Amino acid sequence: MYNVVGEDASEVEQKIYFLDEKCGPCIENISGLWYNRIWGYLPIRKKLSILEGASMRTIELPPYAPTLIESTRAIGYSLDAAIADIIDNSIAACSKNIDIFFFPVGDAYIAVLDNGNGMDASEIDIAMQYGSKNPLDVRATNDLGRFGLGLKTASLSQCRVLTVISKKGDCIEGRRWDIDYVAQTGQWSLIVLDHDEMRTVPHFESLCQYDSGTLIVWQELDRLKSGEINFEEVLGKKIDGVREHIALVFHRYLSGESGLKRIKISINNTAIVPFDPFLSGKSQQPMDDEILKIRGEKIIVRPYILPHTSKMTADEIKRLGGKDGLRKQQGFYVYRNKRLLVWGTWFRMMRKGDLSKLARIQVDIPNTLDDLWTLDIKKSSALPPAEVRKNLELIIEKIAEKSKRTWVFRGKKETDDSIAHVWNRMKAAKGGFYYEINRDHPVVEQIRSNPESAQKLLESLLHLIESSLPLNQLYIDLNNDEQIKNDQILAEKEIIQMIREVLAIQSSLEAQKRMLEMLETIEPYINYPNAVKTIKKEFGI
Repeated sequence: MYNVVGEDASEVEQKIYFLDEKCGPCIENISGLWYNRIWGYLPIRKKLSILEGASMRTIELPPYAPTLIESTRAIGYSLDAAIADIIDNSIAACSKNIDIFFFPVGDAYIAVLDNGNGMDASEIDIAMQYGSKNPLDVRATNDLGRFGLGLKTASLSQCRVLTVISKKGDCIEGRRWDIDYVAQTGQWSLIVLDHDEMRTVPHFESLCQYDSGTLIVWQELDRLKSGEINFEEVLGKKIDGVREHIALVFHRYLSGESGLKRIKISINNTAIVPFDPFLSGKSQQPMDDEILKIRGEKIIVRPYILPHTSKMTADEIKRLGGKDGLRKQQGFYVYRNKRLLVWGTWFRMMRKGDLSKLARIQVDIPNTLDDLWTLDIKKSSALPPAEVRKNLELIIEKIAEKSKRTWVFRGKKETDDSIAHVWNRMKAAKGGFYYEINRDHPVVEQIRSNPESAQKLLESLLHLIESSLPLNQLYIDLNNDEQIKNDQILAEKEIIQMIREVLAIQSSLEAQKRMLEMLETIEPYINYPNAVKTIKKEFGI
């Protein structure tokens, strides 16, 4: 007997060839331990040759249809994810218009109608078959699918009756999975619809108006109705969630970015407006795109820094933060073929912090690397491979620092001595920081030039302001994405009046002119150049 412990693959393969050619059927007598050790070394073709020589007995054990269908309903699809999976198929079919219909009353249903390529009889049969495509097969570059299960598992996770009708040329074919009928027959009983049956399906006539397309209808919405008293009201709220989900997940298709044909998606005849999670028009791109190559395929990484909340509208803050706030939404946004898969995570490479909550990183991956990113059936989970993580960690360090600077200093340079700041950030002797009013601020200096009694009173006032600065409340407000507008609330006329009051206490005209020149480098006047120019004109400067 040969001992393969410590032997390399080539040595083992030689011994297998010897056994296969010289011993023939005696391969069945190989001890289990030795057999298992060599088995792992062998390529598939060698394993097959051994199996053939061993005359292995097999039996067919197809899954029991009612049990498997009911089991796959519990994969964990939300309504948002389920509808998104259907839209994936429509996009892969080159649809330009995708209409979603929610009908919550009476015989409630949800329908998705597209004007894509459509399917003939054989194609629709394949589409309705469980596991119709091998997930290991090479996909078309624009294909958003992977496992050959999405249409069935996504749909039947929400309903008990799935109807698919497709038009291709003059051919219209209809198929239906009815879970109760499958349970009754105990077989994979796919119902073939005739024309009269298809005519009773909601929105069939709309499909007939297209040259080609597909209609998907969910009926008997048991999962959505379960435990709900007012289904109509509940579904209305869910529709809002679906709209927001689609606006985000497919925003690049909805906006028709470069390289993509624009797609129109509507819910109950109302078009969905795309939502850009990077607020590209206002955000900074602090670094150039990083291109990572794995197995000859490109992964494109594009970092963004959102503007400070003071630069955003209340609606933008609400949409960018969602129900959980900006802090929860920071991190990577991973796109597969321009479709958003995963967002708002650092993949445990960094903790989510308040100072990094403006950082978001767009990552584009092709569908050829699905195995490395461990894509799940729902297309709602993915993990970066080890080859990518190292590069991403380097990018994280850089962008997190940029976000911190934007958040803490609001775009202003703390160490810029050319500007007379109102507040000074001071380092405490025992660690930490505190803030004090800048005593060298020109306006403060002017007041301090008054008699000694007035100076003492001013100093007491400044100490009082410093000691009562509501830092804890400020921290809470910032973490709640509240807009802090202290440096934005003054109207220009108020600033002009303040400048006139400062000038009024100057001793001479020359002193007033010098002060006017200084105001251009003094907070808060530096933020109101038009007000300073107005006063300068009055003085002929």
